Amino acid sequence: MSILDSFSLKGKTAFVTGASYGIGFAIAQALSEAGASVAFCERKEEKVQKGLEAYKAAGLNVKGFRCDVTKEQEVAETIRRIQDELGTIDILVNNAGIIRRIPMTEMSAESFREVVDIDLVSPFIVSKEVIPQMIQKGHGKIINICSMMSELGRETVSAYAAAKGGLKMLTRNICSEYGKYNIQCNGIGPGYIATPQTAPLREKQPDGSRHPFDSFIVAKTPAERWGTPADLGGAAVFLASDASDFINGQVLYVDGGILAYIGRQP
Repeated sequence: MSILDSFSLKGKTAFVTGASYGIGFAIAQALSEAGASVAFCERKEEKVQKGLEAYKAAGLNVKGFRCDVTKEQEVAETIRRIQDELGTIDILVNNAGIIRRIPMTEMSAESFREVVDIDLVSPFIVSKEVIPQMIQKGHGKIINICSMMSELGRETVSAYAAAKGGLKMLTRNICSEYGKYNIQCNGIGPGYIATPQTAPLREKQPDGSRHPFDSFIVAKTPAERWGTPADLGGAAVFLASDASDFINGQVLYVDGGILAYIGRQP
C-alpha cells in the first residue's frame, strides 16, 4: 500500500452524529470525499432534511437519520438501520454537542446535566453500541470531537468544559480498553471555529467595531484568524484512515496554534 492509499476511506462506512451543518457537516463531507459511505443523524427531523439538502447540493450521497443520541434504544435502532443500508460501521465521529453560556452560579443543575448528557454521555452511548461490531470486524476508528475546553477553562462554560474534559478522558479510556482489538479512539480539539454556534461571538458592534471576544481570539491565535469547519476535514480523514493505525488515545488540536501561545505582551 502506498502512503497515499493509506489515507483512502474507500469501502468504509462512517457515522457522524449531529452533522447537518457546521463542523459535523464539514467532517462528513471530508470523509465522503475520501471514499467513505457516510450516514449522519440529528435529533429533529427538520434538521435531517436540511442536512440532506445541503449534502445533495454539495454533490454527495449521504444518508440521514433522526436519532436522539442520548437515548440508548434510539441509538441501537439507528445503528441497525445504518448497518442494513450501508454496512457495519468502521468509523464513528461523536460530534453532536451543545453549549450553554451561563455563569456557573446562575446555571441550574438541569441545564448543567443537559449539556453533560449530550456532550459526554451520548458519545459513551454511541461508542458502546458500535464497539462490539468493530471488535467482530477486527478494526475500528472512533473520533470524539473534543474542544479547547478539554484543556482550558473560561467564564460561563462550566458544564461544557466539564463535559469536554470528560470526553478527553473517555477517549483515553476507550483506547485503553479496546486498543488490543485494533480499535483506535482519538479526539479532535477544534480551536475557535466560525460556525453558527459561535456567530454571536463574532457579531459586529453597533459602532461597527469587532466584538471584544472576536478581537481577543484573533489576538490569542498565532494564525490570527478563526478556523473554518473545512480546516477540520484533513484531521478527520487522517484519524479515520489506516494512516493513523498506531495513534491511539490522543487529542489532535486544530486550533491555529492557540494552545502553544502565551499571547503578546501588552
